[in-house]
Amino acid sequence: MSEDKLMHVTDAEFESLVLKSDKPVLVDFWASWCGPCLAIAPVVEELAEAYEGKVAVAKMNVDQSPATPGKYGIRAIPTLILFKDGQVVEQIMGAVGKAVIESAINKALS
Repeated sequence: MSEDKLMHVTDAEFESLVLKSDKPVLVDFWASWCGPCLAIAPVVEELAEAYEGKVAVAKMNVDQSPATPGKYGIRAIPTLILFKDGQVVEQIMGAVGKAVIESAINKALS
């Protein structure tokens, strides 16, 4: 599995890479010390590959970029937020199954 399907986004790049994206963007807010974050990482990578070209998938380390998670009221990680046209269309908290995330992505694409 290649990591290059995933973007790694910082606070500085968030607006240009996520909010101004011409396609939906799934952002995985995570930290290296977070067990559940590491548990869903392979699922997020799989989805990045499966939806390549249709949905952008980004990871944001909350320790390195704390401003954006604060702005979106993220209190627990992992939190996945799906953005479309600069707006939050879905927010998923916790280490959920692939089907839950896929359902949110498919809704954003329809």
